[in-house]
Amino acid sequence: MDFQHSASTLQRLGELRRFIDDRVRPAEPVVAEEREAEPQRQPPTIEALKQEAQDAGLWNLCVRDKRYGPGLSMVEYAPLAELLGTSALAQEVTNCDAPSSVNGDALAIYASDEQRGLWLEPQLAGAIRSAFAMTEPDVASSDAANISMSAVRDGDHWVLNGRKWWISGVLHPNCRFVIAVASTDPDGPRHQRQSQFIVPLDTPGFRIVRNLAKFGYLDANGHCELAFDNVRVPESALLGEVGGGFGIGQARLGPARVQHCMRTIGLAEQALSLLCARAEDRTTFGALVSSRANVQDWIAEARIDIDAGRLLTLRTASRMDAEGDKDAAPEMSVIKVQVMRTATTVIDRAIQVYGAAGVSEDTPLARMYAQMRSLRIADGPDEVHLMAIARRELRRQAAD
Repeated sequence: MDFQHSASTLQRLGELRRFIDDRVRPAEPVVAEEREAEPQRQPPTIEALKQEAQDAGLWNLCVRDKRYGPGLSMVEYAPLAELLGTSALAQEVTNCDAPSSVNGDALAIYASDEQRGLWLEPQLAGAIRSAFAMTEPDVASSDAANISMSAVRDGDHWVLNGRKWWISGVLHPNCRFVIAVASTDPDGPRHQRQSQFIVPLDTPGFRIVRNLAKFGYLDANGHCELAFDNVRVPESALLGEVGGGFGIGQARLGPARVQHCMRTIGLAEQALSLLCARAEDRTTFGALVSSRANVQDWIAEARIDIDAGRLLTLRTASRMDAEGDKDAAPEMSVIKVQVMRTATTVIDRAIQVYGAAGVSEDTPLARMYAQMRSLRIADGPDEVHLMAIARRELRRQAAD
């Protein structure tokens, strides 16, 4: 593959970098103050920046469907996502933050015209947001066939009962619906047991139980436990076909994993930069920390692993563009393991170089670690992806 970015990609990358540096980063403390003052209200500074991003043509960059966005290829989007990975606020103000962005991918493919008008188009316009409810507290949700929340047909409605947890984005002031995965045929074939439903947050019986902390950190938009107690939704709430929930989930999760990896590379670069700056700024026992052999090894290994992760991610993106998401699934598993492990290791070593400051809130490293360590469980834990990689390798060796 050609590793050179196109002229248009480089131009857009420069525009995005200037927008983040000149407009977004200076606004981050302002947004934090607005959120603290009125937690239930969308910060007005974010809404102003969203309009600026739209005016600058930096809107919905992650949307591949040309009906709804710029239609960038995954290879074209990769460097932009890496840059967005250094700022959660930049992701939101460009309408490229998960889970809404990947929900949009699923809706663009599987939603009815009515569903697109009600939910997808307002989301793409930045008016509303959404969440994705799959993981459950009482089953090992890494095996999707275990999902136990029930959906039972009752006339021209479905009745949903169950619990979900670690559902991201529900507390965002603009979140209006969740896409919920429920069992519609618990005794059916493993990959045809579930269906997906669009559930507005104001539906009777839907309840936010609590916001869950990651390593003690509570995110503003939440990672919530949810209760579905006799939640009634009309037949029109069904996304796709009955029994098609697993397929929709896989179609949604593939691009989600790759975009997570793209953004994570940016975060790993940020952690390496912090590590190097600290190592050059501190002396121990009469010598710079950066002169210590083990720290130099950490820096070198970080550069090797980050670059390897970027190249593997670009290879995956290239295959998605050329052959489709499904055919790129083997590469998706590889980068999901490699990139998340790399970022977690780099951040951990940066914390070690910072010492006590690294585990405090005086640096972003502790929160970054909490975020990255949790991503080794989210979107399929390491072990599931390693199992998939090993099985494919065994089949390949047997064929050879």
